[in-house]
Amino acid sequence: MIRDRDETDDEQGAQPHDGARARRVLSWDKDCAKDGEGRIDKVSGDEPLLPARVHRPADLVRLFLGILGIALVLALAAFAHSTTQGVAQDIRQSTGTVPELLANFAGLTANIAVFIVPVAFAVERLVKRDGLRIADGVLAAVLAHGVSLATALWVAEAAPDSIRDALTQRAPSGGVTDPVHGYLAPVIAYMTAVGMSRRPRWRVAMWAVLLLDSFAVLVNGYTTPFSIAVTVLIGWTVAYGTLYAVGSPNVRPTGRHLLAGLRRVGFRPESALRAEDTAADEAHPDRGRRYIVTLEDGPPLDVTVVDREQQAQGFFYRVWQRLALRETIQRRSLLSLRQALEQEALLAYAAIAAGANAPKLIATSELGPDAVMLVYEHTGGRPLDAVPDDKITDELLTSAWRQLRALQSRRIAHRRLDGDALLVDRSGNVVLTDLRSGEIAAGDLVLRMDVAQLLVTLGLRVGAERAVATGVAVLGPDAIADSLPLLQPLALTRISRATLRQLARERSERERERVLKAAKEAREPESRKALKAERHAEKKALEEALEEAREEDLLAQIRRQVLLVRPQAPIEPVRLERIKPRTLISFVAGAIAAYFLLSQLTHVKFGDLVDKANWGWVAVAVAFQALTYVAAAMSLLGFVPEKVTFGRTVLAQVAGSFVKIVAPAAVGGVALNTRFLQRAGIRPGLAVASVGASQLFGLACHIMLLLSFGYITGTERSDSLGPSRTVIGGLLTAAVLVLVVAAIPVLRKFVSTRVRSLFAGVVPRMLDVLQRPQKLCIGIGGMLLLTAANVMCLDASIRAFGGELSYASIAVVFLTANALGSAAPTPGGVGAVEFALTGALTFAGLPAEQAAPAVLLFRLMTLWLPVLPGWASFTHLTRKAAI
Repeated sequence: MIRDRDETDDEQGAQPHDGARARRVLSWDKDCAKDGEGRIDKVSGDEPLLPARVHRPADLVRLFLGILGIALVLALAAFAHSTTQGVAQDIRQSTGTVPELLANFAGLTANIAVFIVPVAFAVERLVKRDGLRIADGVLAAVLAHGVSLATALWVAEAAPDSIRDALTQRAPSGGVTDPVHGYLAPVIAYMTAVGMSRRPRWRVAMWAVLLLDSFAVLVNGYTTPFSIAVTVLIGWTVAYGTLYAVGSPNVRPTGRHLLAGLRRVGFRPESALRAEDTAADEAHPDRGRRYIVTLEDGPPLDVTVVDREQQAQGFFYRVWQRLALRETIQRRSLLSLRQALEQEALLAYAAIAAGANAPKLIATSELGPDAVMLVYEHTGGRPLDAVPDDKITDELLTSAWRQLRALQSRRIAHRRLDGDALLVDRSGNVVLTDLRSGEIAAGDLVLRMDVAQLLVTLGLRVGAERAVATGVAVLGPDAIADSLPLLQPLALTRISRATLRQLARERSERERERVLKAAKEAREPESRKALKAERHAEKKALEEALEEAREEDLLAQIRRQVLLVRPQAPIEPVRLERIKPRTLISFVAGAIAAYFLLSQLTHVKFGDLVDKANWGWVAVAVAFQALTYVAAAMSLLGFVPEKVTFGRTVLAQVAGSFVKIVAPAAVGGVALNTRFLQRAGIRPGLAVASVGASQLFGLACHIMLLLSFGYITGTERSDSLGPSRTVIGGLLTAAVLVLVVAAIPVLRKFVSTRVRSLFAGVVPRMLDVLQRPQKLCIGIGGMLLLTAANVMCLDASIRAFGGELSYASIAVVFLTANALGSAAPTPGGVGAVEFALTGALTFAGLPAEQAAPAVLLFRLMTLWLPVLPGWASFTHLTRKAAI
């Protein structure tokens, strides 16, 4: 909707800008408006009302840093006890030489100043009608006081002695000093939340008060150095946590501020039109707001407004990029407003000097304390994304490649060559915009990334063939071929990756529909006899349909077109990541798992463990564990209609014991079995469907066994045959979850899409298996045998240390822990399985001194001992090209 707003409407949009900084913007704007002779500014476009408060990522970062600081201080106090005692003793000796009169005077002055300074600042803010900021400070102070009391209670009741000794000492008046100052932490939280540190005079007063108070309590023996550090960090952390939770006053400039700012730099604006591009703004939230400004006496202007809030957009994504990506391909870090202004101005001038078509920057200026504007000559035109497909000619594509060639001739990288950054002017030439993310003196890798990005951007519109052909015509075949190693999603922009993912989903949906249609046509025989006669033809038809339905993705099409031009071009992808997200998650989860595992093992005496173990039952546990590999092979082959060697299948299951050490349990086994079936001569699609069918039947069998044994467990100790409360609670919980998923459209669509994609490939394979009762019995029998063998192995492990539980209870414990282990992201479910088994066995009535060694033996049998045989099997199968 397009509508006009006068100055009054825009001023109403600025009313939520409470606080002194907001009033400085308004007062500055009014002064500028006077220079404009009191004109009424016209701002066209859907200029939104700005929210009164915003949640700044910087506050969240400071919150995390404060929590990390508190953790480090407490860790130092806990693990470096001698060091902390030495530091405290040195400070006491140094302060002991201070004259008593000076120490008493400092204490009196600090006690007075620590209350007067905050009250004086509050009065000053209230006089200037900035009461909401004071309310934020009071809220932070109250919360800090509560956190201080909670910390003091924890130190007194539950903290280790080393932490208690570091935070407390004998008070001169008797008793023990407080571990956290009950009044100093709230004062620090208040001063931080109200923004005293951003005002020079008040900042000096604040630090003087804090240093004087710390000196006074140290000299008089009422605290320790570590107590002061914890107190300061608590106040600082709570303040920024409060600011992030309730939000900070919004001081973003409106269109009215923009027109006033233009008058300040010598222009005479008449009206401004907000240029809206919702999709591009969502993809690049830090690009700024764009306006087309009409002047009284000249051509229009293109103005971009960037404020501090927009600069912070995508902060956490850039932090992750800095951690995960190699330094040579990282985009710019979070810059200040002035640095961003200077960088965009530099790139604009450098692009024009290189001969590229780019908007000409003619003015820059600040818009109050938290925003800047960049004024360009009006270009006109529309983004490439808005150009119809039939209007994108080879001349237009060639113009885009020429602009890139001009930039690369001066080693300038654009870093954001999306369709919205390529502007097509009225004469049909391409103009490069969005230069803010670019680089000068860019390295070869970054320059090649620009080539790969433009190949994808143009390929999405006109196809791989035309994009490659026009690129080769302008840049040459070598430059295009050198970009192939960078033709990977990680090197592309976020909007390009999202588009490729959407196309992949649509392509997958088309493939499934074609395969299902072919399967339906192949399953229309006239009789049972004809069904058997045409079974072979049906399989062949399905395989042919799958091959015909398979489509190349855009990146593969581009590679194929480039290889036609340069067959010897390198195609091995360049490694761009330092660390993968899954690796980081596995590392963190592994560290947590190791913590829980070590905390369990600290109570286990391995000498007594060996002496007290019944080695007969240990041998029984080994036998049942060996039986699980035979059962796993049966459960897989039962869903594979084709003939596969049973011996090699058993070896593949043993090799899975090695694979799951380096991958999550639910991932490694599926990948290994799929690869094994493919190497056995089964088509990739059918191999995936067989493993999927096995997993689906296994899930259903797992749920049925868990419910059945749960029911039996609930009736073991009761005369009633009614189900246990646990089973009823579990069923009700499952029903509530189903209702919640069905009621929320987003969750319903997500689940239905996943279920549909699962059944699309698995159902035809399951129908094949159902036609072979012998195979189906082998598969289901293998699943039951697998569960029974694991339950008996756990039972033997328990009996090896003198424990005893019912088989139903052990089955419930194993099935529950196995489900948690499959969901855990750690290799082999390390940590999650041990924690769940120990807790469940203890809850079932087994003493902790028997549960811990039994779980340790069970995991030794099922996870650690099979690693060496698994490695040998994996190596053997790899050598035989079986996996």
